[in-house]
Amino acid sequence: MNEFDLKAAEWDNNPVIWDRAKAIAKEIKRLIPLKKQMTALEFGAGTGVTSFILSDSLKEITLMDNSLEMVKVMNNKIKASGAENLKTLNFNLEKSDLKDKKFDFIFNQMVLHHINDIDNIFRKFYNLLNPGGFLAIADLYTEDGSFHGEGFTGHNGFEIEKLSARIEKQGFTDISHRKCYTINKKVSETVTKPFNVFLIIAKRP
Repeated sequence: MNEFDLKAAEWDNNPVIWDRAKAIAKEIKRLIPLKKQMTALEFGAGTGVTSFILSDSLKEITLMDNSLEMVKVMNNKIKASGAENLKTLNFNLEKSDLKDKKFDFIFNQMVLHHINDIDNIFRKFYNLLNPGGFLAIADLYTEDGSFHGEGFTGHNGFEIEKLSARIEKQGFTDISHRKCYTINKKVSETVTKPFNVFLIIAKRP
């Protein structure tokens, strides 16, 4: 089991998860012309909170996660809600290529800082999008490492201009970004720090 398998059962009990997803979904709806005929992929969907919020705006969403326990939680939620346009996929896109699938929209939140080779994942996003498709990524601006604390091996957030350049290098155009949320997180017994979250949007020409 990985750390997200262990956290899956209690994930939705954290109100920050819901508040953040609502803020990101609101900005996505404002900035991207979502249509009912569009298909989407949520990469690193977790328990699918953002997909559930966006489900009424899209034809179908594939909720991809490499944590089997997260996928189990999503399946239970989909069954309970009766949402017929949400489909789960237990898959590791970092290590494998998803074949015979194309999407009009790919989105993720708070996932990119866990990805080792982000250029590789951007390239895969590009190849999975139909021409004219959109990419939306929400994640942390550069931080001092206190968000995750000692032992974390991922990225301590991102410098937004450098990240935009790396996305552009893979062929994306119309790249824009903005702050969309602030996480106030307790980093010690006495200290709570604000961590700003960006939303970056790009288009496959």
